[in-house]
Amino acid sequence: MAQLPCPYLKGDVELTIERERHIAERHPDLLPDHYDLMAATLAAPDLVRRSPRLGNARLFSRRFDHIRAGKYLVVVVVSDPAPERRHWIVTAYFTRRLAEGEVEWQRN
Repeated sequence: MAQLPCPYLKGDVELTIERERHIAERHPDLLPDHYDLMAATLAAPDLVRRSPRLGNARLFSRRFDHIRAGKYLVVVVVSDPAPERRHWIVTAYFTRRLAEGEVEWQRN
């Protein structure tokens, strides 16, 4: 299991082997080649939104101009409520358009 730092959540985000396999199988354009971009997205996102599907999930987004003429990477993170405060990646994917969701934070 990997631990990726996320200053926004003030802690690390887990990437389990099972979730890593899921992402690699469903989104082979992302893993294993762009693991570093997942880490960069959590470390310095452009946008953090609340998931419209899961109340305890956030969508971290960052645009990468060098990926197929400009695509966003979205990393979906679920957080347990206090006192555990565990955060883990459910999925991640590249997209040209960002889905809906209430904006929680945006880079200026």
